[in-house]
Amino acid sequence: METKKKDIRALTKEQLRDFFVVQGDKAFRGNQVYEWLWQKSAHSFEAMTNISKETRQMLEDNFVINHIRVDQMQRSSDGTIKNAVRLHDGLVVESVLIPTDTRTTACVSSQVGCSLDCRFCATARLKRMRNLNPDEIYDQVVAIDNESRLYFDRPLSNIVFMGMGEPLMNYNNVLQAIEKITSPEGLGMSPKRITLSTSGVPKMIRKMADEEVKFKLAVSLHSAIDEVRTSIMPFNATFPLKDLREALEYWYSKTKNRITYEYVVWQGINDTQEAVDALVKFCKFAPSKVNLIEYNPIDDGEFQQASEKAIKMYQDTLERNGIIVTVRRSRGKDIDAACGQLANKS
Repeated sequence: METKKKDIRALTKEQLRDFFVVQGDKAFRGNQVYEWLWQKSAHSFEAMTNISKETRQMLEDNFVINHIRVDQMQRSSDGTIKNAVRLHDGLVVESVLIPTDTRTTACVSSQVGCSLDCRFCATARLKRMRNLNPDEIYDQVVAIDNESRLYFDRPLSNIVFMGMGEPLMNYNNVLQAIEKITSPEGLGMSPKRITLSTSGVPKMIRKMADEEVKFKLAVSLHSAIDEVRTSIMPFNATFPLKDLREALEYWYSKTKNRITYEYVVWQGINDTQEAVDALVKFCKFAPSKVNLIEYNPIDDGEFQQASEKAIKMYQDTLERNGIIVTVRRSRGKDIDAACGQLANKS
């Protein structure tokens, strides 16, 4: 029976160095391979041209590189690109490149499906099949960086963990991926250009604060009234607003970083003065920014975008209370690439 080969990217640099020593080779060979895997994003051992043929064959005999493949790429009329990304086991996730005049942003997935149950999100209707490995998250970023250079003539500038899945339910792998993306031995991106968006898992927000992460935090809030939030995001019954608020207070006390709230206003759900007053009260403990996000329907019509009058009420009330507010118009709606639409329909 054939032994299953190990994915070489599951090894640390030290483990790679040790492997070569055991093979009777020099430890620095492990450094060379590590550089090919993470800095040069090699998809095959054959590509490692400064390593002898015999060594490459030995690697081929012992390991695999389980790289992703962009199965399908769709381009929106507004320039947004959506990738259907096939993983080594045949499962598919989606990632998105969002261009503006000054930057290109990668929106990456962290799970196949999602662990949570937000009723307004297409991804939540897929059952969570598994967490993505660090290399699978990293590969999405590499693919989008390549597309950014090809189609927009500039490198990728920002990353948001706002694709499929709840990043804090895949905590270790997401943080390992970010470490590879930001390391000088990886892609060398600044952690300040990375935003992790969570629906709010208090325990893991505290853990991030304790680990003194350098990336930014965004919270998908959508209501600061418990009953309303639970009706649209049922997991809020397990992680109520009181717990979330305490975790965010702890985050701010440790990091002193401003907190961004992602917030969709829906007709008949959270488009009242009471709702915006509750949001103001929730935000007051720390410097905050609220992104009011345009809603992108997911077919059944249960959720409807609120009126411009309601959006203006939110804007005016937040600004009056000294809270930064931005209205975000969605990109890539014509290819189901907008916020909340990722569901492998491509």
